[in-house]
Amino acid sequence: MTYNNKLTNVAVLGAAGKMGSGIVLLTAIEMANLRIAGGKDPGEASLHAIDISPAALSGLMKYLRTQVLKSAEKMTVQLRKWYAANPNLIENEEVINQYVNDVLSVVKPTTRMEAAYEAHVVFEAVSENPDLKVKLFSNIYQNNPNKPWFLTNTSSIPIGEINEKAGLNGNIIGLHFYNPPAVQKLMEIIPPKDVNPELTDFANQLAKNLKKIIVLSNDVAGFIGNGFFMRDILFAVLETQKLAEKMPLTEAICTLDKISRDYLIRPMGIFQLSDYVGVDVCLFIMSVMDKRLNETLQCQLFEQFMEQGIKGGQFADGSQKDGIFRYEKGRITDVYDLGSKKYIDIEAVAEKVDTFLGTMPASWQPWKNAIKNRSREGMLQQYFNELKQMETPGAELAKAYARKANEIGQQLVADGVAHKTEDVNTVMMTGFFHAYGPVNDYL
Repeated sequence: MTYNNKLTNVAVLGAAGKMGSGIVLLTAIEMANLRIAGGKDPGEASLHAIDISPAALSGLMKYLRTQVLKSAEKMTVQLRKWYAANPNLIENEEVINQYVNDVLSVVKPTTRMEAAYEAHVVFEAVSENPDLKVKLFSNIYQNNPNKPWFLTNTSSIPIGEINEKAGLNGNIIGLHFYNPPAVQKLMEIIPPKDVNPELTDFANQLAKNLKKIIVLSNDVAGFIGNGFFMRDILFAVLETQKLAEKMPLTEAICTLDKISRDYLIRPMGIFQLSDYVGVDVCLFIMSVMDKRLNETLQCQLFEQFMEQGIKGGQFADGSQKDGIFRYEKGRITDVYDLGSKKYIDIEAVAEKVDTFLGTMPASWQPWKNAIKNRSREGMLQQYFNELKQMETPGAELAKAYARKANEIGQQLVADGVAHKTEDVNTVMMTGFFHAYGPVNDYL
């Protein structure tokens, strides 16, 4: 069956979640575009958006209408070509509205899992629970006469393990969208051993059509993105615990957050990023990796936060929940103190942290400026050259952190997770928006 034919009947599990809604949006647009460009009725294609919550599905449809409209407004010239044969569409607004309705006609929201029994392709974006995924896949595969292809958005669970336990005969591949799927350019593709080669071709064509930057990862728990991120967290926590022997834990946390954000020129500090993903999610990913790798990946500090109900994560609208830090309109205002079980104003802590760390290199630029710098490579080299010559506490911590990041990146290649160091750098620069790859010769 051809690529176009496969995309005539599709199901998305977990469709109303943050990841699922983005996958539905991208897939619905691709399905509609293929049919409109080919002179066919988009409404004859079906994307079954499956979720357990009717209210969430209603919200999904509102989200899709808003996002498809934005997309349509950027492609008016192409739309006029596609709809040129329709004499009823004259004004741009009419063309745009027709396109929005055509894309939405593809999507069939439902709470019935049975809708996936007719699909040729099944995307999965449910919670990161291996038992749940296996149960869903096995049920669909046994009841679907089309023997569909499965594309799982898991960010840590080995695909081959799911394949074997669900009895999918190689008809599954990891298609790891980064959050949010509609914005993020990176696509981590994870083909398991004995994967159906036609499915691999399909996944690559889909990713290319969605204009994603593709990085292939080997089927090792955590893959490249979380393989780096989880170990990055653990190193930061280790350094935090060392500092906490001579300063309050809240100050130590803020110190390493500033080192990883400002000194390493990243968009977020390591603890803020952990909040963004969710402390609970980070712990779960670590547990998946810990059980499957010959390496201890556990974080007692995060477990202590969880014991006090500090989870982080995001609300349905994408706004940040309070976690290790408290947030107001995305800005950090407080840091959580495990001892007193309450938040402490960040300003008082930040002043002490800045005094402890000392001055930064004169050539330093914040991440927002660095990524726009046309001479970024030269700027980074100058910055790290200056950092090497400094012996302040901040410089020493930053150099140790940067060297560890380099080591983690190279180890992912040595362990057979990434094919090459360039892939690690691409994932961190594209998926995590770092200004430079961790594997470099700056130090």
